[in-house]
Amino acid sequence: MPNPDNKGSPYRMGWILVAFDLPVGTDRERRQATSFRKFLKDDGFLMLQFSVYVRPCVSYEHIEKHAARLKGLAPMNGLVRIMFFTDKQWGLSINLIGEGTDVGGRETNPEMPDQILFW
Repeated sequence: MPNPDNKGSPYRMGWILVAFDLPVGTDRERRQATSFRKFLKDDGFLMLQFSVYVRPCVSYEHIEKHAARLKGLAPMNGLVRIMFFTDKQWGLSINLIGEGTDVGGRETNPEMPDQILFW
C-alpha cells in the first residue's frame, strides 16, 4: 500500500471533482445554480464540463475542507456529487475531444499546478 504521507508520493496530492445537476426552472433556482457555479470558480475550481468542476488539492485534508464547504453551500434541490482522485489516478484519465469541438473556456486537461507540487 502506498504511503500518502510521503511528500513525493503520487497518492498524496489529488483532485476533488464536483458534478452536479441543479434545477433551473424558476428564477430562484437559476440564481442558486449560478451562485453555486460562481462559488466553485472563486474557490479555485476549474470547469471541466458544463456541470463538472475540478480542483487540485495538496492533501486529503484540503479535500475534506473543500468538501465541507461544498456541503454547506450546495443548493437544497438537485444533485451534487463530490469525488476524489489521486494525482496518479487523474494522470491516467483519457480525454477525447472531437475535431472542431468548441471547448468554450473549459479546461481540457488540467494538471497539478507547479505551486502545489512544491508542497
